[in-house]
This record gives sequence, C-alpha cells and structure tokens, in this order.
Amino acid sequence: MVLPSEFTIADDFPAISYQQWRSLVEEDLKGAPFEKKLVTHTYEGIDIQPVYSRPDASNGQDPNGLPGNKPFVRGSQAPEVAIRGADLRQEYAHPDVTETNKQILADLAGGVSSIQLHFDQAGSNGFDPDEKEFDELLAANGVMAYSCDDLETALKEVQLDKVGVSLEAGAAFLPAASLLVALWQQRSIDLAEVHGAFNSDPLASLARDGHLPLSLETSLKSLGDLAHWTAQNCPQVIAVGVNTSPYHCAGATAAQDLAIQMATGVTYLRAMTSAGMSIDHAAKQILFRVELGTHHFLAIAKLRAARRLWSRVVEASGGSSEAGAMKIHARTSNRVLTHRDPYVNILRNTVAMFAASIGGANVVTSVPFDSLLRLPNAFSRRVARNTLLIIQEEAHLHRVIDPGGGSWFLDSITDQLAKEAWEIFQEIERREGMASALLSGWVAEQIATAHAPRATDIAKRKEGITGVSEFPDIAESPLETVLPDLSAVRQAAVQRTKNTRKGIDLAKDMSTGGSRMAAAVEAAANGATIGQLARMTGFHTASIEFKAIEARSFAQPFEELRDAVDAWETRHGQRPAVFLANMGPVAHHTARASYAKNFFEAGGFKVFSNEGYPNADSAAKALAESGAATAVICSSDKLYQEMVPEVAAKLKQAGAKSVVLAGNPGTNETEWRSAGVDRFIYIKCNVLETLRDLLREEGVLE
Repeated sequence: MVLPSEFTIADDFPAISYQQWRSLVEEDLKGAPFEKKLVTHTYEGIDIQPVYSRPDASNGQDPNGLPGNKPFVRGSQAPEVAIRGADLRQEYAHPDVTETNKQILADLAGGVSSIQLHFDQAGSNGFDPDEKEFDELLAANGVMAYSCDDLETALKEVQLDKVGVSLEAGAAFLPAASLLVALWQQRSIDLAEVHGAFNSDPLASLARDGHLPLSLETSLKSLGDLAHWTAQNCPQVIAVGVNTSPYHCAGATAAQDLAIQMATGVTYLRAMTSAGMSIDHAAKQILFRVELGTHHFLAIAKLRAARRLWSRVVEASGGSSEAGAMKIHARTSNRVLTHRDPYVNILRNTVAMFAASIGGANVVTSVPFDSLLRLPNAFSRRVARNTLLIIQEEAHLHRVIDPGGGSWFLDSITDQLAKEAWEIFQEIERREGMASALLSGWVAEQIATAHAPRATDIAKRKEGITGVSEFPDIAESPLETVLPDLSAVRQAAVQRTKNTRKGIDLAKDMSTGGSRMAAAVEAAANGATIGQLARMTGFHTASIEFKAIEARSFAQPFEELRDAVDAWETRHGQRPAVFLANMGPVAHHTARASYAKNFFEAGGFKVFSNEGYPNADSAAKALAESGAATAVICSSDKLYQEMVPEVAAKLKQAGAKSVVLAGNPGTNETEWRSAGVDRFIYIKCNVLETLRDLLREEGVLE
C-alpha cells in the first residue's frame, strides 16, 4: 500500500460558513431565541458567543504585537525572561516578628522566591505600639514591626541580596520603606543589587480603610519623593503600587477594575512627574496588583487587556514604548474565597493561579485556603506555594509564551474589555481624576450598581458557590485555630520599641529642601521608629475621613445565615429543621428532594429526608415525629395535580408552621396556596430571601 505524500481532510469535511452553522442551530432550537439560549452575557456587558471563527480575529495584521513588545497584550517581558516563570511572592502577617521569620525561612526553603510583609494597622497608620490610645490597632492584620531592629528579626538569615522584599504598610509606605533601606545598608548590601517593592498606594489605603492619617496632598508628595529616590538609588526596586483589591472585593466588574487601575496609575504618574521624574522613569516605578477570580477566561483576558491599556496610557502621556511595559502582581481575590468548606478554596486558588500563568503575570501570590479564617499554618502555606510550583515545574505552563495568543475567543473578549474599561477611565478623568471620583462617592456608587445583578444571581444560585450555596456540609468540622498570645506579643513589641527608639528632631522640616526619603532613611538607621518617621513625614497634622468601600465576598450572604444558625444551635441545642415530605415512588420525588435538601442546608437547616410516603397520612405522621416546623412537599408534576391539596392540609394539621412545595406551581399557585402551601421553591427563585424568611419564622433572624 502506498500512502499519499500529503494528507488532507478538506474533501471529507468541506468548509462550513458561520451562517450555515447558525441556520442549523436555530433549526434545532425550534424557535427559542439564539441570543438567549446560546450567548452568555457577562456583568461587564460583554456577549460571549458559543463559537468563534476567523472573522472574529482582531483587526489589523498583528494588532496584539509580539510578546515583550508594544502593546504588550501578549506579555510585558521578552520571551527569554518570561520562560523563567513568575516570581512567587508570598504574604506574611503574623504579629510576632520571630514567628514571621520562621514562616519566611520555611517558605523560602520550599520554593518561594520573594516575600511580602504586611505591617499591622498601628504601624500602617504611623503609630508606635506604646501609644495606648490606639491599642485596638496593635497586631491587627499584620506584623508588629516598628523599627529597623524589628525588621532585622523578621528577616533574620534571609539573603536580602537575593530575595526580593515587598512591603504593605498602608499610609506609612515611606516610613516602612526607610526602615527596610536602613536594614539593607546595615547589612552592607549594595542598594543597586536589592530588589522588591515599597507599594506606596495612598488611594488604595483610603478606599479600603476610609481614612488617611495625613493629607492626600502630603501623601502624594511622599509618593513622588519615594519614587524619585528609589529610581536613583535602588534601580531594581519598585516604589509605587496600584492595588485595586478594595474595589474588586467590593464587587467591581473586570472593566471597572481595569479603569480604576488606569485612573490610579495616571494619578501617580502626575505625582511622580511633579517630583521631577520623566514619564519613562515614573512609569517604570509602578507595580499593578491585579485580583483574579474563578472565571478564568475573563481573568486571563483582564491581564491581557490591562497591558494594552497601560501601554496606551504611557504612550498618550509622552512615554516611550519600552516604558509602557506593565508589571503585574496577580493574586487570588478574597471575594471568591469562602469561610465555609474552606478546602474548596484550594481549587479556587488553583484556577486563579492558572489564569495568572496563562495571562502572563510577572509576580503572583498563591493564597492559603484558610487565610480568611486564621493565620495560615505550615500546611496551608505549603499547599499554596506548591500550587504554583506544580503549575510551573510540572505542568510547564510558563514554557509556552502567551498560550492564549491567537485564540479568537480570548482576543475578542480582551478587545471588548479594553474598550469598555477605556470608556470608564475617560469618565473618571472627566470627573477630575481618581481621587475626586473616589471622594465624591461616584466610584462606590458605580461598583454598587454593577454588583447588584451579580448579587441577585448569587441569591438565586444562578451563580453557585460550591460548599456554601451549593452542596453545603452543615456537619463540617471547623478548622482548628491556634491564636498567638497577643498580650505577650504586644508587651514584647512595646519593650523592643522603647529599647530601640532614639531621640530625633521631629521639628525637622521635611517638606522643603532635600529628599524626605533620604532624611527618613538616615533617621531609621539611627534608631527612629515608624511612629517617629511618620511624624517627620507629615502624619497626624491633617487627615482625611471617608466612607470606606465596603468589601462584599460572594459567599457572605449565605455564610451570614449559617453563622446565625450556628449561634442559634449553641443557645438552643438544636438546629431549625426541615422535613421532606417525599411523596410517591423514588423516581417521582428524588430529583426535587435532592434539590430541596441542598436548598435548605445552604441556610443551615437540618433536613430530614426519607425514601418516600405512599399517602398524606403517613407523611403527616412522620412530620409530627420529626419535630420540624417546616415541611417540603417533593414529588413530580404528574402526582402534584392530585395530591397537593390533601398533603398540604394534612401537613398543616400535623403541626407544620410552613408548608413549601418544591416546584414551580404555574397556573396552580392560587389553588395550592388555598390548600395550605405557603411558598414555592424552584430553579431561579430567590433562595436567599426564602431562607431568610423561614429563619425569621423560626426566630433565628429578627
């Protein structure tokens, strides 16, 4: 047998046009609208088609460019750099500096490549630990590090010439940065060799916390001064951060998130150029923190669109093509993580890390599954770091440059996201920039409006949350939480600070002549604490009070019900219960019984199920024996027509305070309500509101 020299399937599978395919699909839909049945509509207003073909390709010969080249859609790094993989940057917020050091060393030994220290709320607001009136801020959400010596303890044995250090110090970004620089100098490390990020981002602090302990003007001047000093002295360190997590966690759409990134970036470009920096130098001093959820295609497109948009911003500002290469730090968003069934968070984090890798993030943070519940332990941190290591070292996703490149689907939604985000960004600029739009309340209003449809879908379980609104486990055992001895940790921090603090000239004028950062570094090296450094740089002479952007985790409404039921059970010794009146053979009731069990357990109810009852009397007797106050009739539409009036009446006589029917009543609603059915549950009904109503009847909610 002689095989042909060329193999072709064109003769067996002739080309089919989109219109031919569409005609066949519409014929199969039998009159149902194509746009309703097969087109997915996102919260950004993007229509995702069921199929994409060559006509959907982006216009132009090569509109997305090449990896490492303008407009950077396909990656901001050259291929030879990109294939090294992302920088795995893990977060540390244990209040004890010694324990923080143990965690850092363990993670570095396990494959982490850089670290991010979160200062506690006292330090982030420019206070020392012995300022008694601010005790509630001590040890809150971060490390109790207030001096260069504290950082030395936290970073003991860490090779700071090789390991990048990133700081998250809220409003106190310049004082915190000066402490780290003083430590580098104390260890005689060449500042030209160190790398990391100072993450100065006053607008994010204002949005998240609702206040700044200094004026915004002073804060932006400090940002500009820090960036200018960093560019001159630490060329591998990034001074400025644009962190949109306060907005993303409040419910912002991907397009809003991107627009806020651009608007905040422009605000900081202006601050840096006012400090004497060129656009090129200023643009290179920004690291963008991008939150990723579990809609992985949208997350990938968001990273690609972000790079396109920032390249355009820098170009429009007069910067070079090279300066428009956006640096992205991607992190799994808290809004998709859950307190309940927390091990499912491992999967959510994996999806986000996959998207970060495919989307070309430069730096990634893999979030421990228990991060919302407790200070992550050795096990959860190990799982988190290994998640990305498997993606890179075993799945080799970073070995392919821009895996999503050429996908008509990804390119299409990237383009649409970029266009939608640009329009929002322009509106922010018309409102005099990000600071004005934020302080006026416009940003919060826009996010709340955009989140409302998603909140409705979550309430109806159109957007399901595994382990919470779908497939909950009401018998789950809570994770063991070992709390540090905060009293001892606080006392130790106070004593360390008193021993370290040296007298400095707080009256020294930091606003004119010389660099604020240079003076702060000198003071830090001489023993100044974060509180002293904060006062030197303008803290506590003026402040901004503002209504913080409220975070909204997707699972929060259902988890609040579960929390209320748990508290009720603690007080009364039992959970509110639901009895399933499964009527007829298994084949008739099993589907709706499963639906009802899932439905009510999402609200924390104990559900009594069974194999079914042959008649209304037997179901009513079993209800009375169960002690449940709510009964749910579960069967098929075929049996409902005859049985509902009798079963509902008997269940009420047996003591049911509320009778629920699983299924859409259609034209029978009036008749069945008259027979005793109080409410109906079915696909697309408001699950959350129904559960709230029933818990109010039980006395669990007011």
